[in-house]
This record gives sequence, structure tokens and C-alpha cells, in this order.
Amino acid sequence: MADKVPQKANKGRAGQVFAIPQRLLSPIGDFLISQIKRLEKRRSSLEKDDPFVSGRSDNFASPDTTAAEQFGHAKTEAIKQEIDRRIVQMRKALTRIKLGSYGICESCGSMIDTDRLMVFPETTLCVTCESKKESKSRKS
Repeated sequence: MADKVPQKANKGRAGQVFAIPQRLLSPIGDFLISQIKRLEKRRSSLEKDDPFVSGRSDNFASPDTTAAEQFGHAKTEAIKQEIDRRIVQMRKALTRIKLGSYGICESCGSMIDTDRLMVFPETTLCVTCESKKESKSRKS
């Protein structure tokens, strides 16, 4: 990571103070930056392969070719949306690292388990709050 992130003490909503060691923050930040670059390359590659990109579609194509291209385009758009969502999450995590709030659940204010952060470094919710969020979305 280009700029070094100082070790900061984070305060959760319950008033607890959490200090995430610099030795953990720097590699996580570096990893997030590399993942953003990888996803941006993937998105660019998808855009080039999209059958609906100007100049790629043929107005005289048979109906089955057009249907296949429409399916390909819909699939590409769905993948690009997921990539965009992940990039936003990763940028948000980088911002939280810089602000000193990384590793704190944005819902309840408790410390997010470090094992969870290592597996899913862009997370902003602890397991409990994530489960509650998923339960609510399933009921809707």
C-alpha cells in the first residue's frame, strides 16, 4: 500500500476500544488494492467480450444467434454488476482502514472476528449482524 496506515484505536458503540495491529492492516490494504485491480481488469475484459458492444452485433444475424447474444449480454451485465458491488465494498474497506474504523461492525459496533476479516476482508458486519440482515432479506 502506497501510504502507510497508522495503528489506530477504534471505539465500538459500547465504548470498548479496539486496536487493530499495523501488521494486519497493511497486508489487508495491499490485498484489497490488488483485488480491486484484478476485478477492474476482469470487468474490462467482460466489456470487450460483450456481444452488444458497438460494432460486435450483426443486424443480419439469425434469430437464434441474436437470442444467444442477448443471453450472453444479460450474463455479462450480471457479472459486471457483481464486480462493481465487490469493488465498492473493497473501496469502503480501504476507507475504513484509513479512518481507523476497520474491523468494527457498522451495525452493532462490536469487533468483527479477525478470522472473518481474513476470509472476507471487505466485510463491514459481524457474523451476527450479517445473519440478521440475511434473515430479513429472505423474509422480504
